Amino acid sequence: MDMSFWVGSIGASQAQRKLDVVSNNLANVNNNGFKPKNAVFAELVNYNLNAGRDETTELQAGAGAIVSATNTDFRSAALTQTNRLLDYAIMTDNQFFQVRDQATGAITLTRDGHFHAGQMQDGRFVLMTDSDKFVLNTQGQLTYLDVTDGADEGRLAEGQQIGIYTVPFPSRLQNVGDDDFRVREGDNNNPITLVELPTVVTGALEQSGTDIAKEFTNMIEAQRAFSYNLRMVQTSDEVAQTINGLR
Repeated sequence: MDMSFWVGSIGASQAQRKLDVVSNNLANVNNNGFKPKNAVFAELVNYNLNAGRDETTELQAGAGAIVSATNTDFRSAALTQTNRLLDYAIMTDNQFFQVRDQATGAITLTRDGHFHAGQMQDGRFVLMTDSDKFVLNTQGQLTYLDVTDGADEGRLAEGQQIGIYTVPFPSRLQNVGDDDFRVREGDNNNPITLVELPTVVTGALEQSGTDIAKEFTNMIEAQRAFSYNLRMVQTSDEVAQTINGLR
């Protein structure tokens, strides 16, 4: 296969991957606590030269670029005042609420602080996420509430405090959907630890971290890259047809 044809085809496919990342960021522009991603490109020749002799790499024809990673931006975003007692916003980067799935017991981390009161079988109320996961307190246990009969929400019970947690390497967290993240299996060097003095605002929610202007710029760049790479493929095909016609 002609080298230019390969470079153009792989460039178009990777530009499409960047467009997928941008579209996901824009689709979550109104989701509380959403953290946008960005596509990181790597040049295939350098990727191959830096690899070990016996390592299997993604190099196919010696040139081109690929999306090597999609990094998540865990920086804090702006706040929206809601005045709800059970809305919470974390003011510090790389800190999270810790939640537990009712069915599986899986522990995940989230920045979305839009919570509600959920009633247990024993009649007590606990703090829960929109997806009905338990919000854990500073002891890693359920967070109990005092709820007045007929009220839509309540207050933290006496002695209860929502736990705010962090990890040493947020970039290594795995996105598991619903704006939730978890520590990758086997990553023992990235433990979840309690933040002793967190900064949390009650009656507010953290907005989506998506920067619309930035994402539209990225979309234009990806669209142009896609178009230019397809033009390279088309030109390579025309050259090949011309050469074959001369034979």
